[in-house]
Amino acid sequence: MMERRWPTRDDAWQLLCEFTQSESLRKHALAVEAAMRAYARKFGEDEERWAIVGLLHDFDYEMHPDPERHPLEGARILRERGWPEDIVHAVLCHADYLDMERRTPMDRAIYAVDELASFIVAVALVRPRKSIHEVDVAAVRKKMKEKGFARAVDREIIVKGAEVLGVDLDEHIATVIEALKPVARELGIAGTDA
Repeated sequence: MMERRWPTRDDAWQLLCEFTQSESLRKHALAVEAAMRAYARKFGEDEERWAIVGLLHDFDYEMHPDPERHPLEGARILRERGWPEDIVHAVLCHADYLDMERRTPMDRAIYAVDELASFIVAVALVRPRKSIHEVDVAAVRKKMKEKGFARAVDREIIVKGAEVLGVDLDEHIATVIEALKPVARELGIAGTDA
């Protein structure tokens, strides 16, 4: 009998879908997963494990959209279901307000890519063809200066995320843009023929 490898990306996707019905939240999870994969490759780390953290970081948000419970309740659910503690800890690390110690590169990466992935998707959606292929670092930096654009995204966390990860902000933005291109169709940013 073959031993089950735990956890798998499929396990994470099933858990995400169990708790998250919103298509936009699922797309956000896919974007963050892609960015986490890119950084795992860049740092020579376990790509699947990092991808799982990307998928799961907001899995409880629909049920617990407030800082008093998200992602603390999600962490409780993960622990009850036997998920590894390094994954649980990394999920907690994405929430700036919890003031968690980001001990590992994975902990730092989830914090760094969460807000930025959302912001880059928003930038792509306002491009003429709604395409990630029309987005570059300059376009992202320009939109970061527009307070009214994607106002829910905290620009300070984007900047702090690059610092925490130890990468230049422009390099960080470029890495996440490139990471989103292979999943552009799933994210709705592959472009139109307009």
